[in-house]
This record gives sequence, C-alpha cells and structure tokens, in this order.
Amino acid sequence: MESIISPIEHDYNSCRKIINRLVEKYPFLKSKVIGRSIGGRDITALKLGESTEYVLYAGAFHGSERITRVLLLKFLEELCFCIKNNISISGINANRGMFGRGLIVVPCVNPDGCEITLKGESCCGNYGPMVKKLSGGDYGHWNANLRGVDINHNFSAGWQELHRRELEMGIFGPAPRQYGGTRPESEPETAAMVKLCQDVKFRYVLAFHSQGEVIYWNWNQYEIPHAKRMAEIMATSSGYALDVPIGLALGGGFKDWFIERYRRPGFTIEVGKGENPLDMGCLGGIYRQIKEMMVLSLLM
Repeated sequence: MESIISPIEHDYNSCRKIINRLVEKYPFLKSKVIGRSIGGRDITALKLGESTEYVLYAGAFHGSERITRVLLLKFLEELCFCIKNNISISGINANRGMFGRGLIVVPCVNPDGCEITLKGESCCGNYGPMVKKLSGGDYGHWNANLRGVDINHNFSAGWQELHRRELEMGIFGPAPRQYGGTRPESEPETAAMVKLCQDVKFRYVLAFHSQGEVIYWNWNQYEIPHAKRMAEIMATSSGYALDVPIGLALGGGFKDWFIERYRRPGFTIEVGKGENPLDMGCLGGIYRQIKEMMVLSLLM
C-alpha cells in the first residue's frame, strides 16, 4: 500500500490535506465539519460504512497527544485500502467485517492545542500573549485549547467535583492543562462532540490519548452491560492493561460523559509509553501493537 500518511509531524494544514486526499482516493469515505475551534479551525468527522448505530473513534483531545490524530488517520487509511481491494485487515475481511456496520472517526478534537505544541504563540492570534505567559515558553507540553481550557476536563460528568479538585491543586483559571473551564461544555470543541453524539447514535465510543498503554472502561459505578468484557478483549489483543483513573484524571472526560449520558460503553485508550509529546517515530510500533484491537473494537 502506497500510504498517504507518513510517520512525521503533521500540522493542521497538513492534516487537512491528508483528509482531502483520503476522501478523494476513497469516495465511500465521507467527511463533515462538525464544529470549529476557538481559533476557527475545522473539527472534522470522517464516516465509513452505513448503520443505524455507529462506533466512534476520537483523538487529540490534548495538544501534546497529537500523535493520536495521525494514528487514527493511519488506521482509517488502511481500513479504506482493504475495503477497496476486498482484502483482510488483522485477519478479518474488511468488506465482510464492515457489512452493516459504521465507523465515525474524529482524528483531532483539539486542533488549536495541537498547533500550539508545534508552532507556539505564532499560531494563536490575539490569544498569543496569554498562551506565551501561561506556557512560560514550554509550548510542547500544552494540552488545553486556545483559551487555556482542557477539553477532557470540560464535559459535564463529575465536573463540579473535578473543579473542586482543580482548585485544591491551585488551578484557578486558564492553564496549559487540567483547567476545566467556567462551566461544563463551555468550549466549542466540547460542544461539537456533544452535538455529534446527539445527532448520531453510537453503540460505544473510544477516546484515544497518550500515554501509558492502559485502557479505562468504567465511570462512577455505572453498570454498563458488556463493557468490562469488551475492555478485556481490547486488553488481550493489545497487551494493554485495564486501569482506573485517579485524581485530576477522574471525571470531566468525554468517555465519562458518554457513559453517564447514554449508559453505553465508553473507553479511553492511552497509547504508547514515554513522555508526551511522544516522538512520531513511535507511531509504527504503537500502530502495530494496537491495530488488531482497533479492528476488533469496530466489530464488537
């Protein structure tokens, strides 16, 4: 397969070109802008297959975890290639596997945050001075959106309790990470994901983050049918461990909100190991380790 996606750093414009090339090469892949960031950048969803219920893969909620958007695009490209050529992916015929099923991929929930980690204040417009001050010049570890709100702290599930813990940790306002905003779903990036889930019926969702090689699968003692068994299958196929978030990683997240709102399975997949941002040279190894899991997750 002659790949459109290479294991190098891709900025916002590069990712847009990749999406356009994928849609052009594979006409059965559809794209739609589901929202725009604070900085006016597109948040794009890519749809594959047809179903009454879809599976959602979403990545790059955090700027320093931008490797996840390339990972999702790489998987989508290979899946499309296998469908077009009627061949198998991870031992499963792609056309038979996708029959009656649908996948929606949002490669990058937080395009502004990803751009900041690559280009610093120069891409921030009027927010540049604030971003420079808050980051202290360390743009590479920026996780939040353009106005300093952590998207994965901005969903309504457990937001009040998470906000209390943020205050205890000295996080009182916009910050490079872990500030959940003035209220739940205050940010356009969060609102775009909420609206998508309102408009499309998802059987379950996977949120891709980095790093740790762990899978989070539950939230607030909700008993979601089959969720633990699904997580165990993911763990077995990837070699990742099942885990439970603690501290400021508990609540406010997308999968927490999805589980609470829809009482359906939601999973956070922490890919790779190391310090964020993971080197793009790790992409191939991460992808090989979790590709089977990504295929099985689509079929469960």
